[in-house]
Amino acid sequence: MQAFSVHLLAVGQVGQVGQVGQETMKKPLRILAANIGLVFLLVSGVAAEAAEIKVLTVIAIQQVMEDVGPKFERATGNKLVMRFATLGGVVKLVQAGETADVIIIPRQGIESLVKDKVKVGNVTVIARSGLGVAVRKGAPKPDISSPQALRRTLLAAKSITYSDPANGGASGVHFAGVLERLGIAKAIEPKTVLAKPGDETAVLVASGKAEIGVHQFQVLMPVPGIDIVGPLPGDLQDNIVFAAAIMGSSKSGQASNALVDFLRTPVATAVMKANGMEPVN
Repeated sequence: MQAFSVHLLAVGQVGQVGQVGQETMKKPLRILAANIGLVFLLVSGVAAEAAEIKVLTVIAIQQVMEDVGPKFERATGNKLVMRFATLGGVVKLVQAGETADVIIIPRQGIESLVKDKVKVGNVTVIARSGLGVAVRKGAPKPDISSPQALRRTLLAAKSITYSDPANGGASGVHFAGVLERLGIAKAIEPKTVLAKPGDETAVLVASGKAEIGVHQFQVLMPVPGIDIVGPLPGDLQDNIVFAAAIMGSSKSGQASNALVDFLRTPVATAVMKANGMEPVN
């Protein structure tokens, strides 16, 4: 504000000039004063808009949000308070009365909440992600080029890990269905190491405690010590679509909208791409 006070002091010294000078300077001084007022209002407006935004999202994009979050805070002055859970966990929390300004989860979870928790027009698709197969770094990469090839690979593997479906994670629920479709669920069960939510699937593979792991790409990619073989083949793949929704009970509507908009900016989409997600604009 120091620059503003210097200009205002100059305005106070106008009385020292002659009558002609006063008339000549009136117009530019009025413009100057108006501009100063406008800047002041804009600065005040930014400060007034700064808010705390409560975000409820899935563990599957925790790495992405922990990278994007500080970038949003620096750009806007708003503060994010984030809580992470599985898809099933987020849905249960919201249905039990948990409050949040924004939820970011797979779209099918939002659809189950739209009726009474989220306004339909407040749902924005931001990205999609598929499921990948990983092995320990340096290990031979198995054939997963077709459903039948994947079936043979899984049957031949000494151990397999994926997210425990009982925890409600989208990847675990889907892959359990894949095993049923392939007709090998019972055969695989004795050598399956069910992982906790988050990056434990990748960690188990990296440590050698499981030979093959299956999870969403953005969960696998940040973990060192693994190689990603590729995506689940053909129609066994599940392109999980993530969406952001502003809760009907949000008290920070403008700031919440700013967050959703930010998730579609080049800054945020670059983070998503780096983590194996496909941004949707």
